[in-house]
Parts: sequence; C-alpha cells; structure tokens
Amino acid sequence: MERKLLSGNEAIARGAYEAGVRFASAYPGTPSTEVLEVAATYEEIHAQWAPNEKVALEEGIGAALAGSRALVAMKHVGVNVAADPLMTASYVGVNGGLVLVVADDPGMHSSQNEQDSRQYARFAKVPLLEPADSQEAKDFVKIAYEISEEFDTPVMLRSSTRISHAQSLVTLAERQDIPIRPYEKNLAKRVMMPAFARPRHVAVEARLEKLAAYAENTPLNRIEWRDKKIGVICAGISYQQVREALPEASVLKLGLSYPLPQRLIKEFAAGVEELFVVEELDPFFEEQIKAMGIKVRGKELFPLTGEIHPNLIAQTILGQPLAEKLEAQAREEGTVPTRPPVLCPGCPHRSVFYALKKQKLLVSGDIGCYTLGALPPLDAMDSVICMGASISAGLGYEKGNPDLKGKVVSVIGDSTFFHSGLTGLMDVVYNQGSTLTIILDNRITAMTGHQDNPGTGYTLKGEPTVALAIGPICKALGVKRVREVDPYDLPALEAAIKEEVAAPEPSVIIARRACALLDKSTKELYIIDEEKCKRCNHCLRLGCPAIVKEEDRITIDASLCVGCGVCVQVCKFDAIVKAGGEND
Repeated sequence: MERKLLSGNEAIARGAYEAGVRFASAYPGTPSTEVLEVAATYEEIHAQWAPNEKVALEEGIGAALAGSRALVAMKHVGVNVAADPLMTASYVGVNGGLVLVVADDPGMHSSQNEQDSRQYARFAKVPLLEPADSQEAKDFVKIAYEISEEFDTPVMLRSSTRISHAQSLVTLAERQDIPIRPYEKNLAKRVMMPAFARPRHVAVEARLEKLAAYAENTPLNRIEWRDKKIGVICAGISYQQVREALPEASVLKLGLSYPLPQRLIKEFAAGVEELFVVEELDPFFEEQIKAMGIKVRGKELFPLTGEIHPNLIAQTILGQPLAEKLEAQAREEGTVPTRPPVLCPGCPHRSVFYALKKQKLLVSGDIGCYTLGALPPLDAMDSVICMGASISAGLGYEKGNPDLKGKVVSVIGDSTFFHSGLTGLMDVVYNQGSTLTIILDNRITAMTGHQDNPGTGYTLKGEPTVALAIGPICKALGVKRVREVDPYDLPALEAAIKEEVAAPEPSVIIARRACALLDKSTKELYIIDEEKCKRCNHCLRLGCPAIVKEEDRITIDASLCVGCGVCVQVCKFDAIVKAGGEND
C-alpha cells in the first residue's frame, strides 16, 4: 500500500475520495480551505465553491438526500452562518451519508474570533469525531460516513489549525464504489413543518441514546494505560500535545468526542490517582465529566483561550517545563524578528484606505485582506464584525447617530459581497439609508489563497462559467448611483469618494483592479530621486512595504515594487520617478 506525507486537510479530502464521496461544497476559509481544493483534484468528486457556508451545507444536505455521499467543509465561524440548516438537518437525517468538516482556529492565527465548534455538535445533537493526525483525519472521514448512514444523521468532523496544516504519513487505500442510494419521497421525515418536526425531535433524542451506547464500544475511544498516577482525557491535537509532554501518563483518547462514553470515562477515572482534562478553548469535556460526579481538573489549570502547548502541560502537571534547555538556547540566540501583517506591495486596496483616511470618514469594515486597512499607517477602519456585516453596520451607524449621516462608508470585498453583502445593501435601499458602499473588487477571493467566486467566471475545477457583474446587481437591488473607479487612479478615486459620500441616497463605488499577485503584466518600477526628495515622509503614509526608510534616507526596494504608481501620485515634490527615467 502506498504511503504519502499529507496535511490534515489533504488527508480529509483523500478520505472523502476513498469513502466514495460524489459531491463536495465549501466556502474557502483558513484553516479549512485546502479540503475542497484537494477534493476537486479527484475526478470522481463533483467539488464546488458555494457563495457562503449556509449555501454549501444546504447543497450538501440536498446531495445526501438525493442518495450520494456528500462532504461540506468550512472554518469555525462558517458554522455560525450554516447553523440554521445544521439544526434542521439533524431532524431530517440523511439518505447518502453527510459529513460536515469544521476547522477551528485556537490562537486565532487567521480568524476574527476564537470559538469551540464542539458546542455546535452538542447543540445540533449530532455525533462529533476529532482526528489527532493525518492518518486519523483520512480514516475518520470514512468512519463518519458509516456512522452517518447507520444512525441516519449528519456527522461533524472537527479539525483545528494544527491538524489541518501539519503533515504526517498516511497509508492510502483504494476508492470504495458506493452506489447512489435510491431516492424515495418522505414528507414526514423531510418537510419540517411543526406537525412533522415534533416526532422527528423524538427520533433525534432516541438516536442520541443509541450513539451514546455506540461511543462506549467503538475503537475510536480508547484507554492507553501507563503510569496510573496521572490520567489525562483529551482529543484531537491535544492528544499529541499530552503524549509529548507526559509520555508516561495514562490517557483516555476520545476520537468520538460527542456523545461522550460515560462508562468508559468512569472506568478510566477509577483507575488513576489524579485525573486531568486537557482541551483547547471551552471546558466541553470537563463540564460533562463533572456532571457525572467525577473529580477532574481542567480549566482551573489551563487557559480558556489560545493553544495549549506541551511545555504548558508539562509545567502545569509536572511542575517543570518540557524544554528548559531549548528555551535557554533560544534566549541566547535571540528571538526571530516579528513580521507584522501588511497589504502587499501594489495592493489595489491601499489607495482606497489612504483616501478614506485623508477625508476623515467613518469606515465600517469587513473580513478580507482589506481588514489590514485598519492598521497604521493607514488606520482607516472603525469596526470589523463578521463576513458581510460592513454594509449592515454602516446603515446602523447612520441610523443610530444622526450626526454621522454623510460621514459613513462601508467597505467590502467582491467575494464577501457575494457571500453576505447583498442583503445589507438591499436593506440600505429599503430603509432609505444614504451610506456609501465601496466594493473592493480585486477579481478573486484573495485572503484565503486566490479561490474563484461567482464574479470571476470560473468554477473550483477551473471550468468557465457565468461571471456575475457587481454593478448590475447593485442596480437591481435599487441603488441608482453606481460607478466604477480604478484604485490606482488616486485623484479620480478621491473625487468619487468625496462626491458619493455627500449624496443624499445610497451609492456604490466599485474599486476594480485585479489583486497585485494575479496581475502579471509588465510594469516599469519606480525609484526615489534623492535630489528632489524633501524627506517629508508623506509617501510612508501609504504603508507600502516597498518604500523603506533607513535613518534619514527613503528608498524603494526594487525587489518589492510592482510599479503600481500610487506613490507617485502621493509625492508632492515629483521625487518618485520611473526607474528608466522621468514619469510621463
């Protein structure tokens, strides 16, 4: 059998392939993005991007009811968007198996909040699997489909940043030939009006009892007896951290982490002198175990926030750090300098935020690369809440404080606009707002690594499709004032913002320019004429990484400059010129 080094996300996609999955849908979001990107490489899987996570899950539900095994993937905040169909999918059940892959982000490496998706499994009353490495990530997907079809339920598979992106060896297997199950109409099971939903709730509770019995005997949950002075209950990445920190300790590893195997937990607790729970984020296991009347220590020792690393576990339980020598060596060698997040050189978003700050406007922001416009030196954003919230919150700013009327701008990216911005813009029109919405159309879903969206004209598999035009959509929603501007043309951009923010009705500016990492056209680079430069530092206000100040000298790094020319328009002394000579 072939063995390959795979990330957790790659392994999940491989598991879907081997399990006979025919349909997969997702909205890209780190750390889950690669699941669908890899799934799309298998011809047997129809994999597609959805405009948002709710739509992705609804598509997966439909495919499963039609008789195919279906996979849906998203990051933790995406489950918030998909929660509505998830709760009812638990009642409806499945035909072909349905697996929802959720990637949590403890430590918030790339997320606006830190939440524990295990709570959603308990809330929806669906089984939850947690792999601890890439091999388990692959294998657990296949097991999840068996559970889904045996118990007539969606199944959640929870990953995390460390599992999703870390690589380990995986033994591959052949694809199972899983035929499409016959479709049969069943109104009482699938049409969730009150009369039908009431008995389905009873069925969900009965299913949960059967799953609890299954949890007691499945090999997914196992006791590893070692030294019985210390016993640790854990799952997922925490299992790896515990094994590294406490190699001699006994461990109860939970692979099926909801519902919990109560009898197995009681057996383990009775066999050790001191019992601990190590789990990142919420005391999900701890609270349930204490409710069983079992004495256990968890969040009194470990934080409710961030990741829990082996050193912290060893220090907390054993009273000594795992790697004192390594830490001492690191202190002697010095720390690696930090690299603050920053918009790329030539990013078309930069000039928009420069212009917004210059006009001292209140900016309601959104989720995307452009969120970095909130940071110095641009410092041009007042709030960021969640995907699609900028336009709705912008209207709230205007309606909540009359003094802000004519000063509010909502900023949103093209992919985020398709995700959940349309309804907000519709509401601005419907409720007679006058906020300006700037749609930063960089022609791609850039933040998560350049995935296509409904506006790009291509599917996940690279097939040509209809490219939805943002301008006509805005007009169809009732916005009469819609204009397109090249963000590299700073005077035109500034004039458009000044005019539209003063308009007494809703208006939209589409700042359209491809992401600088996609634009491969040849441009002449720029340098600074030191004789003309007055050291006013005005060009530094752009926050472009290519513009560097060393002591009293300002230069442009030729290895970073992409020739966008925005800095030329900012300089008041014509000191920034083309590398080949004077500007046109």
